[in-house]
Amino acid sequence: MKTNLDATDRKILRFLIKNARTPFLEIARECGISGAAIHQRIKKLEELGVIQGSRLVVAPKSLGFDVCAFIMIRTADITRQQDCVELLSKIPEVVECHYITGSYNLLIKVYCVDNEHLMRTIFDHILHVQGVASTQTYMSLNESFRREIQVDCFKD
Repeated sequence: MKTNLDATDRKILRFLIKNARTPFLEIARECGISGAAIHQRIKKLEELGVIQGSRLVVAPKSLGFDVCAFIMIRTADITRQQDCVELLSKIPEVVECHYITGSYNLLIKVYCVDNEHLMRTIFDHILHVQGVASTQTYMSLNESFRREIQVDCFKD
């Protein structure tokens, strides 16, 4: 559901996307409104589902996860696709899952420590998920950038 945001909401989001730890009072000063108003607006944005929490972002390579791969999955029975997604969510190496269009049904992102770990993840876990008919794997050589949606795309 699309939410209409005013200029102040967009300004608040710009600050939070840049640094989710920005103190509310600092945002309030920049927006020219009270700290209480910032708190209320952020709470409203959370209730509307615009803000879906805040999180700590960990660099996978810093923990030894040197292999990132994207795996396209074709399911055997489209009516049982959600069951397949639920089983995939239990595999710790799988960090994202997307429904996609085209000749495959799902796209997952996995992190592994090395190529052997990736191979074991595919053959011992993903291909054993009931409903997975076939896969196609693409390995990421390097992540060029990652970011959240840019609120600057909206007009003030």
